[in-house]
Formats: sequence, structure tokens, C-alpha cells
Amino acid sequence: MEIFRDIKEQCETQCRKGCVVREWLPYNCPKVLETPPQSPDLNVIEHLWQELKYRVKKRTISNKQQLNHAIEEEWSKISPELSKKLVLSMNNRIIAVKNSKGWSTKY
Repeated sequence: MEIFRDIKEQCETQCRKGCVVREWLPYNCPKVLETPPQSPDLNVIEHLWQELKYRVKKRTISNKQQLNHAIEEEWSKISPELSKKLVLSMNNRIIAVKNSKGWSTKY
């Protein structure tokens, strides 16, 4: 990922639209990687949340206590290998986002 060390991800937020930020960015982050608004492409935790939701939805839950228990139990079952796989995919994700020029990717 060294080739991308000078590229900063820029999310579509209200902060970005501020005048001070717009003036500061070109001088401090000359290479900005445009990403689609609310894009999970470069956000590994979004994929983990999706996996957790999928697992919890398969269970029968009738109250908040059962929901909390299901979340904790299913979270503990998610393997560290999945997290590692997602993190190791970041180089490919960055390349895909860069090539898509801000459009969605397969991630």
C-alpha cells in the first residue's frame, strides 16, 4: 500500500463542505481519493457488522436481553481470520476505488 501513502480518503461529510476545509485540503492533501458517499468499500468494520447482522437475524429473539446475548455470542464466533482477510484486502479495495473514479466497486 506504499504507493497510496500520500492519498487521503475523503468522505462526503458536512465538514468537507466547510470553507476552511476546502481551502486547507489542496495544500495539505494534494491527492484525495474520492469515494462514494457512505461507501463501505474502504471500511472493514462495515463488512464485519454485516456478518454480525446476518448471524443475529437467523436467531429467534423476543426481547432486548436475548438480543444482547445473541450479539455477544455471534460476535465471539466471528473468526479473527475473517478480520485479517478483510484488512489484507485493503490494497485491492484502494485500487478498485481508485479505478472506479468514485463509483461503486465489488466490495
